[in-house]
Amino acid sequence: MRVEDNLKQIKSAIQEACIKANRKTEEITLIAVTKYVTAERAQEALEAGIVHLGENRDEGLLAKWDVLKDKPTWHFIGTLQTRKVKNIIDKVDYIHSLDRHSLAKEINKRADRKINCFVQVNVSGEESKQGINPEEVADFISCLADYKNINIIGLMTMAPLSADEELLRSCFRKLKNLQSKVKDLGFDFAPCTELSMGMSNDFSLAIEEGATMVRIGTALVGQKSQED
Repeated sequence: MRVEDNLKQIKSAIQEACIKANRKTEEITLIAVTKYVTAERAQEALEAGIVHLGENRDEGLLAKWDVLKDKPTWHFIGTLQTRKVKNIIDKVDYIHSLDRHSLAKEINKRADRKINCFVQVNVSGEESKQGINPEEVADFISCLADYKNINIIGLMTMAPLSADEELLRSCFRKLKNLQSKVKDLGFDFAPCTELSMGMSNDFSLAIEEGATMVRIGTALVGQKSQED
């Protein structure tokens, strides 16, 4: 299907979720995750009216940057190796996967402006998932006060690949509660007003539980083999 047609369905689902949660659709930022598709398909997403694109590998982001430049608002959403920060830092607007001090130090060192970062939290406790333990988030964030080029705008998580609605909702609620607690700390460098959670299979539930940014790939742009 065309991205434009998929987008209509996604927008309808977002609107329905917002109605259920008594929220406004303007509160939700849709990120098209283009990691499995070509730059041409990403260009189609832009032409359909999508503003935000997400990549989870530096190679994929750089390949699409060569074609699309700064037309999109770029989000880096995957695990970021410290040694690869220098490759993408001047091209991204958001990093969704800050999960360790060494990475924070490198981002702060390499950036020439404030970078909006999400702290990735392993809410589900799965060993296969990246992210900080929920109990360690507040202490981790408090240690970032001296990093002038990092702005902690929120928290991010990846829910389990599960059809159990209550399990998914529980993960999203935990992150929402944690985000509220961090926000209440009142850190200038960590306003923590945003929640990056929800993907193709669970974004409606995530929105109902408080997501402000949803990361949608397959349902929006598909899974065509990348030709980078």
